[in-house]
Amino acid sequence: MNAPTRPREPAVVTSPQDLDGLLAAARSCRVCEAHLPLGPRPVLQVGAAARILVVGQAPGVRVHASGVPWDDPSGDRLRAWTGLGNLRFYDASEVAIIPIGLCYPGRGRGGDLPPRRECADLWLDQLLTRLPHIELTLLIGLHAQRHFLGRRRKGSLTETVKAWREFAPDYLPLPHPSARNTPWFQRNPWFEQDLLPALRERVASINRRQGSA
Repeated sequence: MNAPTRPREPAVVTSPQDLDGLLAAARSCRVCEAHLPLGPRPVLQVGAAARILVVGQAPGVRVHASGVPWDDPSGDRLRAWTGLGNLRFYDASEVAIIPIGLCYPGRGRGGDLPPRRECADLWLDQLLTRLPHIELTLLIGLHAQRHFLGRRRKGSLTETVKAWREFAPDYLPLPHPSARNTPWFQRNPWFEQDLLPALRERVASINRRQGSA
């Protein structure tokens, strides 16, 4: 009698490889397949020359459908915040986009579920080692801030974002640009008055240097 066949384990990258190979492995990842209601579709954008890194939480359902990161109204607002048009934002040689969770995690009672932690453990840190030119990392939302800032972050997202000068010039913590956060923007006018002009100037300065390189 033949022994039962064991299910095939998802491939996990454990050995060094170049960026293209690592990116291909991340895009074909199926580690969380059993937990994803729409199935796996990792969405990210990476280029070795990128100087700006955008780290959000996880793709929404619209981004899952298109496969294009930040392809939704939140992305429109984020691009307005940075002063980057679509052409530059989606140029992988300028901007890398790696969310904490690469796939749409599904819906919960209060909105999308949190990003699954497997992605950051398997892919994020490995990808970062292949991005030697990053000058500015935008940490969008609590999960990104927790991963990158650790104990340096404050007691709440608002306090962390308000202390943005402490993390500059390498990191800039931001709230999620969703329309659901409109009341937050209204309660915190300093965000638009102080932080956003500094963000746009920092991005413009990086782009000027990259253009002259």
